Amino acid sequence: MIKKLKPGKLILVTLIAITLVVLLIGAYVVLFSSKTIDSGIAEWSRTFTDHTAPVWAVRFSPDGKLLASGSVDSTVIIRDRESGQILQILKHPQGVTNIDFSPDVKFLVASSYNSKISLWNVEDGRLVKIFAGHTGTVWTVAFSPDGKVMASAGEDKMILIWDIASGNIIHKLKGHYRNIWAVKFSPDGNTLASGSFDANIRLWNTKNGSLVRTITGHTEAVVDLAFSHDSKRLATASDDKTIKIWNIVDGTLIKSLEVPEHAQAVAFSPDDKRLMTGGRDKTVLGELIQNFTGDSERFKGVSARLWNIETGSILQTFSRHKNDVNDVAFSNDGLWIATASADNTVQLWKLEK
Repeated sequence: MIKKLKPGKLILVTLIAITLVVLLIGAYVVLFSSKTIDSGIAEWSRTFTDHTAPVWAVRFSPDGKLLASGSVDSTVIIRDRESGQILQILKHPQGVTNIDFSPDVKFLVASSYNSKISLWNVEDGRLVKIFAGHTGTVWTVAFSPDGKVMASAGEDKMILIWDIASGNIIHKLKGHYRNIWAVKFSPDGNTLASGSFDANIRLWNTKNGSLVRTITGHTEAVVDLAFSHDSKRLATASDDKTIKIWNIVDGTLIKSLEVPEHAQAVAFSPDDKRLMTGGRDKTVLGELIQNFTGDSERFKGVSARLWNIETGSILQTFSRHKNDVNDVAFSNDGLWIATASADNTVQLWKLEK
């Protein structure tokens, strides 16, 4: 037989329960959340909620007029950046892992879980060509600066360089021995950089496909990378909770930025003075709790940061997303930032120069 509590004891138990909840919330905030900085440099503009699954990638078109996002929901959404109006929804057989615009904005490429890369006409949403050559998930794809070739890589540990016009493979670059998460061309077109789960960064000669240099220094997976616009530096984001900036000429480390969580995305500002990074929004214990409780509207963590590269200081933190930030992007005019998240949304931010 269950005994009923007297009114006085019931009130006491209720107060104790409320106190414990408050203490747990306080401990959660203190232990699992990073320090926030609101400098006003970046102002939230809008949130796009059209995707129905985590968003892996976000890109501004080179002319700044369009914003594209690729998602696990098997779609790429292309929208007008200014109005937010959806212009195209590009449907894929399986989830989209990465995207890139061609320099002339005529085409968009998308990599996928289905081991293929799709080339789309941006204006009319027509599927132009499918590139098949990988086995397993293709995690990353990138156009060259002249738009004539693209690079792709993924689960098969292989980097493929493709001729866009013919669809033929020009080079097969071997060297990484685990998943390749990211490939990027330098703006001058001379170098291709790759980052892998093997914790190494490799620099390749784009003309003949030869390995120029292997850069070591991360202790866990290199998840994303970005060249500075002068092609002299490379920024890399890693699961080892660091973002490192390297000298391309000799492979030496210039600066290392530390964060409390895994770093998953990185981008240079057009003037190469700032760095935008994204990643896990909570520490390990916080992520564990979030895995059970789901995305939290109330307990949002810092999922992205804007850095001053020269000083290594954080200019502003971003904590509007309810989950991790998987990708970040600057517009070419330096006035906008976009973030793509595991909470199924894309956010747009206006920058004050």
